[in-house]
Amino acid sequence: MAGMTVEPHWELTFDADGDVDAAQRERLVRGIEREKITDLVVFSHGWNNDRSTAVRLYDRFFTPFAGILGRAPAVRLGYVGVIWPSMRFTDEPIPDLPRSTAAPATPPDGRLDPATRRALADVFPDREQTLDRIADLLAERPEEPAAFEEFAGLVRELVEPPAGSVTARAGFRTDGEAEEDGPPAMLSEDALTVCRTFTAALAELPGTAVSPAPDTLAAGPPDPAAGPDTATVGPEAERSAFLGRGLKRLWHGAHELLRQASYYTMKRRAGSVGERGLGPLLGALGDARPDTRVHLVGHSFGARLVAYALRGLPRDARNVKSVTLLQGAFSHYAFAGRLPHASDRGGALHGAQRRVDGPLVSCFSAHDSALGVLYPLASRVARDSSSRQTESAGSAESTRNAESARNAEDSATALLSRDPRWGAIGFDGIQAVDDCRRLTLAEALRGPFPADGCVSVDAGSVVDDDDPVVGAHSDICHEELARIVCAAGRIGHP
Repeated sequence: MAGMTVEPHWELTFDADGDVDAAQRERLVRGIEREKITDLVVFSHGWNNDRSTAVRLYDRFFTPFAGILGRAPAVRLGYVGVIWPSMRFTDEPIPDLPRSTAAPATPPDGRLDPATRRALADVFPDREQTLDRIADLLAERPEEPAAFEEFAGLVRELVEPPAGSVTARAGFRTDGEAEEDGPPAMLSEDALTVCRTFTAALAELPGTAVSPAPDTLAAGPPDPAAGPDTATVGPEAERSAFLGRGLKRLWHGAHELLRQASYYTMKRRAGSVGERGLGPLLGALGDARPDTRVHLVGHSFGARLVAYALRGLPRDARNVKSVTLLQGAFSHYAFAGRLPHASDRGGALHGAQRRVDGPLVSCFSAHDSALGVLYPLASRVARDSSSRQTESAGSAESTRNAESARNAEDSATALLSRDPRWGAIGFDGIQAVDDCRRLTLAEALRGPFPADGCVSVDAGSVVDDDDPVVGAHSDICHEELARIVCAAGRIGHP
């Protein structure tokens, strides 16, 4: 893996359907035997635009291991970096780089910057015309409701997987439930309501350029330039402000809809790559090298990838000795036997922790605003379709538009209230799992570390960056977290 300073290391590249590069797989198997590897750390990136970025992350995260282990007897450590097709919007920081060099500013009006446009084209090939129109709408920011409906339709067209692909056959499974779900509601519900909801969420994030609700909703003298009724408190004023001059600001929410719909696709893809690709590969590796102890590490959607790899392991595989999830971008109920809000159902990964011959660890941080605000918002908007009744075909358009503003305000208030149903495992740890241990980072490092089962480690003492878009979500390159991987896997420990 060019660009790596740790040795020995290997790369495993998967396509969107979970198929691995066969030559890389063979090099890994031969290399493990040649180097007499006792412990193999396998790390999967999260949202990311290119291989070189992933390699820099892996090199920085892996660098402390040699110093941590020192001259530990009988340990020969190897490193694997997983490369899979995901993407990152370029206003978000890269885990291994300073924010000033890693996160170019997004245009303040929510336009689609060229780098993100190219990343979307790479991840969604054969969608050039759709992307061109999406970019045009974000640049023009028309103040007509029909433009938002067109935008939402284009986003759905962009992210829908090709018919017959593995990702399409996987359906829209949610992590909080073991059953299949329908298409996410953010792609089919009223576009104005969804964009208003996302705009309200962005306004809650510190340091963003998105202002709170328009001042026209407050009492005060009418502004002739704003049009009739916009300064009058009441349903018609609310509708006027929502459907009139206040619409331009909602393109911030439209930009966020594009981001979240794209990431929803990446999240689903991560599960497919883990279950259909990495899991079976690890099983085959266990057959070929049964004495090599495997330690899985994943960041963000990469945490989902390695967690779903447990579902793809053969039933008799016992070579995975630890799993460490860093700021995991999936449901905190994924491993639950029973959901607190639906006791007849369990999480999508219920029982998967028993496939680990050691602990399954979630490192979480309350400083992660991507998981604390935007993840639950997107999760609920994606899942809300089952709780809504479809309007009759005869409903008047004026009634729907008049209610859209009230629905948007109500939705934003509800969504920002941290409903636990939509929480992320990287924000508050593993939930609703009996006997899950919860430790501070200091307690986990002091030891002894739990030998098995689920463990949540509050890493907020080091994962504490204040990036205005995602908070501490990408703040993972710390020696303390490398020490957690070693402690969980008993690498160099009796």
